[in-house]
Amino acid sequence: MFWSLLFGHAAEPIDWANLARYAHANQELLAADYDPMRVVLMGNSITEFWEETHPVFFVNKGLVCRGIGGQVSSQMLARFRQDVLQLKPRIVVINCGTNDIAENNGPYNQDVTMDNIKSMTELARLHGIQVVLTSVLPCDEFCWNRSVKDVPHKISALNKFIKEYAIQAGVRYIDYYSAMAEPGGAMNKVLTDDGVHPNAAGYDIMEALLTQMLDTLQ
Repeated sequence: MFWSLLFGHAAEPIDWANLARYAHANQELLAADYDPMRVVLMGNSITEFWEETHPVFFVNKGLVCRGIGGQVSSQMLARFRQDVLQLKPRIVVINCGTNDIAENNGPYNQDVTMDNIKSMTELARLHGIQVVLTSVLPCDEFCWNRSVKDVPHKISALNKFIKEYAIQAGVRYIDYYSAMAEPGGAMNKVLTDDGVHPNAAGYDIMEALLTQMLDTLQ
């Protein structure tokens, strides 16, 4: 009782990385016939909403969505073994960084974000999984945290480092940013309803770029 009163909710177990989100779906996938062409998309709400917006695209392409809204790169790394490695995909497509910059889990540190991206890449390659890294999508402000300044600059800087690392590591890179950004760094208003997440038209562009990339990895 004393410790409960002293620490309150901190004493209760917290699934910080949300490992429970896909635990059942993972078990079902592992119990089914193995698909050697499996592709896992690891990401945040941009990935999660993608499947919700265009579920047929995921089915037709054999894509497995492992996006969780609000997550930062460190949370993705924490669940990478469960939600990617154990599924034994042929390819993993990693999209992260938006929520790091939005400070969803504390102050943004570009080096830490890159370290998490590098760790996921290295883990995947160690397990024989091909890696596709993607740019952070364009955005000029976060509607849930407008106190974050210089958003376009931070996104452009992170994208530069992701692309450079992809070249250095010998993995593929998809530049969603250039196809979706306005000159000032915001997402093209035709492609988004909230300035952060793509709408159906935005996902159309992403699907074309992803399909083109996957076709080169056949």
